[in-house]
Amino acid sequence: MRSTADRVRQAICFELIGILIVTPMFAWLFDHPMGDMGVLVVLGATAATVWNYLFNLGFDHALHRRRGDARKTFPLRILHAVLFEATLLVILLPIFAWWLQVSLVTAFLMEITFAAFYVVYAFVFTWCYDTLFPPQVPDERAART
Repeated sequence: MRSTADRVRQAICFELIGILIVTPMFAWLFDHPMGDMGVLVVLGATAATVWNYLFNLGFDHALHRRRGDARKTFPLRILHAVLFEATLLVILLPIFAWWLQVSLVTAFLMEITFAAFYVVYAFVFTWCYDTLFPPQVPDERAART
């Protein structure tokens, strides 16, 4: 298991490295100034972090009310991930369109590209982080006492 400090380090590293990668890449890809894209990326990362907490809290409470516990089956995990991404897209779509002065269709395509990037990035980042900072394996003797 990871300590709270390790989880905080992981979250901060994930967001900072993501911002450093995605800002110039998407400024170039979508032909927008780096400053405009940087503000949008930081805003999006902040919104995603806050929404992640609120969404997970609501989802777990809904599961608990409906099923009596918050454990997720594999299909529920898929539903959870899809609902999280869909609701985040709805939250950020008008902000993307307004900030970059693009149509909702263009903003939608940009958001889909961001989501695809972050799925791959999360996989690679977590793999690298777990390699550099492996989770602590509990001592079997301590676990039995």
